[in-house]
Amino acid sequence: MALPAPSAPLPKAELHLHIEGTLEPELAFSLAARNGVPLPYADTGELRRAYDFADLQSFLDLYYDLMAVLRTAEDFTDLAEAYLERAARQGVRHAEIFFDPQAHTARGVPFGAVVEGLGRALDRAEERHGISTRLIMCFLRDLPAESALATLEEAKPHLDRITGIGLDSAEVGHPPAKFAEVYAAAAELGLRRVAHAGEEGPPEYVREALDVLGVERIDHGLRALEDPELVERLVRERVPLTLCPLSNVRLRTVGTLADHPLRRMMDAGLLVTVNSDDPAYFGGYVGDNYHAVAGALGLDAGQLRELARNSFLAAFLDHDEERRARYLAEVDAHPDPAA
Repeated sequence: MALPAPSAPLPKAELHLHIEGTLEPELAFSLAARNGVPLPYADTGELRRAYDFADLQSFLDLYYDLMAVLRTAEDFTDLAEAYLERAARQGVRHAEIFFDPQAHTARGVPFGAVVEGLGRALDRAEERHGISTRLIMCFLRDLPAESALATLEEAKPHLDRITGIGLDSAEVGHPPAKFAEVYAAAAELGLRRVAHAGEEGPPEYVREALDVLGVERIDHGLRALEDPELVERLVRERVPLTLCPLSNVRLRTVGTLADHPLRRMMDAGLLVTVNSDDPAYFGGYVGDNYHAVAGALGLDAGQLRELARNSFLAAFLDHDEERRARYLAEVDAHPDPAA
């Protein structure tokens, strides 16, 4: 195997990425013009200045409002293509991408247009960008559980494109158990299961996601550290946590990157990964997150390599172990994990 050039970024997988959260202001204005959607911002600079969030809810308000520019399958293709291009430049070799169908069907956008539009970009991602992909359909937890069940039913004709399900949006007051029925139905369909838990919600939400929903990965999971028994369980069962450091700072879950518990979580033996969440809104894509935590937390080359290896170990590549092994070998062969 040829060694990568010293300037090549560390190979990595991204496992916590909301495709709607990759909508950069420039693309938002372009799609708004194409679709005749008025935006309440004079220009991209004014829109970027709106990305100053007090908490998760203030982010979600803008996040859902800006989705109004996404109307057609072509829009979703352009959105995914723009992400893949950026991700490839930052060393992403495998991406498991969240999408929020309820946020689109509620606006009159057909479910099929969303999935087919994303699929056009994902189908050619390996050829164009060297990135393998999976698509994970998320349910909005602040909507009724019945809406999630209806969405799963609507997804059935498209399950050849969908690998798993997730749970996102406003966490507090919406415990995982609310979605027990739809997760059980998804398991019967053979879908993989993940869920946001322990970002703003308590450690109990993490435990509930594991025990009631049967999830295989926890998205975020920061507050698990408040419960030593839960930490021991996560370590023992090797449950991956998909952390998003720049997101945590922007949403004020942690004060500064220097305060981020990533290093403590690694020291505790947790299988943690680094991801970008909603990079257009939070100041950086996954490679930017790696660089940021390396500097703020003093991570050495071995720790950065561990994070990259974890990302492939936690990926849904169970039916493609040869690919997983190849990606891990690329990490091990990389001469400069800080790149």
